[in-house]
Amino acid sequence: MSENSGKTVLITGAAGGIGRATVHLFAQRGWLVIGVDRAPFGAGFPSNGLFIQSDISVGANLETIFRQAQNFTQRLDALVNNAALQIAKPFLETSVEEWDAVMASNLRSVFLGIKLAHPLFKAAGGGAIVNVSSVHAIATSANIAAYAASKGGLLALTRAVAIEFARDNIRCNAILPGAVDTPMLRAGLSRDHVQGSTILERLDNLASKTVNGRVGRPEEIAQAIYFLADDEQSSFMTGQALIIDGGATARLSTE
Repeated sequence: MSENSGKTVLITGAAGGIGRATVHLFAQRGWLVIGVDRAPFGAGFPSNGLFIQSDISVGANLETIFRQAQNFTQRLDALVNNAALQIAKPFLETSVEEWDAVMASNLRSVFLGIKLAHPLFKAAGGGAIVNVSSVHAIATSANIAAYAASKGGLLALTRAVAIEFARDNIRCNAILPGAVDTPMLRAGLSRDHVQGSTILERLDNLASKTVNGRVGRPEEIAQAIYFLADDEQSSFMTGQALIIDGGATARLSTE
């Protein structure tokens, strides 16, 4: 269903699995979409929107992105910080450069993006920030320490921003997706946390570890992001972390 909401959202990591589904959902609901990704989006980006190909781990790039956004629209109603870099390596084999690259992509970019978005939120009279964290922020596994640390930091940042921005009518929440069938998930299946000789076998093995017995779909995560961005649905929520993991973190690991 298409609605003419007159609202604008900026979504980072727009060309990825969750990002792409989120772009399409907001556009279907009548939002003007600004998408950012270091990879090209390809066909299908909303014709009335703006796609910016850029690497948000570089601070100067973020300043350029928000200048372009401000030229495109005078206001911003929602910011979805979805872009992320995952490096799957044993802790002792992770270099300082790799650690810094993960933090720059997953944490520093959010800090800078929120600062740069603030004037656009003020112009709109308020808005919503949705940070895409991960279940790795609260329960993790081997060989993914930098990613887990960055996503845990994102939860603390979410709470801090919620407190400081409440006076400006800006809400800030986080979602923590579990296993969702995206290119990032499939790339990470090379770690030793699931068994199987093929991608499909490993996906099935991963699915068996959830309470629901399946992995999630990007569209399901997009719906949760939209819920937190929409002032009509989640107006009394701020500083919160919403877990969407098929029940994986509900089950004891010793069961």
